[in-house]
Amino acid sequence: MALKLGLVGIGKIARDQHIPALAADPRFELVATASRNASVDGVASFTSVEAMLAAVPELDAISICTPPNAHFDAALAALRAGKHVMLEKPPAATTRQIALLQAEAARHGRSLFQTWHSRFAAGVDAARDWLKGRALTGGTITWKEDVHHWHPGQQWIWDAGGLGVFDPGINALSVLTEVLVEEAFVHKALLEFPENQQAPVAAHLDLRTEAGVAVNAVFDFRQKGEQTWDIELLTTTGRLRLSQGGGVLEIDGRPVAGDAALAGEYPRLYARFAELCAGGQSEVDWRPFQLVADAFLIGERRTVAAHHV
Repeated sequence: MALKLGLVGIGKIARDQHIPALAADPRFELVATASRNASVDGVASFTSVEAMLAAVPELDAISICTPPNAHFDAALAALRAGKHVMLEKPPAATTRQIALLQAEAARHGRSLFQTWHSRFAAGVDAARDWLKGRALTGGTITWKEDVHHWHPGQQWIWDAGGLGVFDPGINALSVLTEVLVEEAFVHKALLEFPENQQAPVAAHLDLRTEAGVAVNAVFDFRQKGEQTWDIELLTTTGRLRLSQGGGVLEIDGRPVAGDAALAGEYPRLYARFAELCAGGQSEVDWRPFQLVADAFLIGERRTVAAHHV
């Protein structure tokens, strides 16, 4: 029997990714939505999570794709109502909130799936497998995109807690933490804040592994033309390059054929959520979020020209 699901936050990511993925997956039935000012045709609509939970008690699960500042309260309400919860990235407003949600899910015997969609890109599994048993010698991350294209008119991303360029940059960090054999930490950081905004438009991170190997990352929201989402990792026995956000893998300059059976990122996310719910398990990994938080903690701040939404 399909899981009855409520979708919280009907914005761009919900319409572009979540709704199509749900429509194609027979393991889920979208029966309700909660959004302040949007709805889905043919689906019961509510203006708050609380109203949705009260009116549709038969919900099995909810998926939350609001801006991160609203994640904690919505997830907490759902878990306390006995629902499984899937969280869009970034996972919450603070790292402590994720720990509290994980504990709440365990307390109620519900599944919490704190997602990183880029980990489900076509080239990531093969990249992780290739790196096993190899010694890393260096790496670079280049993650540059046009914020006006991907986040048109979205002021929340520039407000405190919105993360700015780390909203996409955390995708790169989620892939990096998934494929590296060793853990990484922020050694140094430089964050560029527009003079009129509270979140960075660009960032430069000097990451180090436990063995002291440097991985340098550049994130920028001001890219025009071709968008760049690349990770290059060097080892003693070869070079790996993930491009297109993890969708394309090359080893020593040669393309590695992807698994034709793999669905897209969001269909794979929902497939994993269904597995977790069926098995009564949770999947929580806030290491990418910790790296972002640490960049804010120790990073040098530089003021740059004003940026307008």
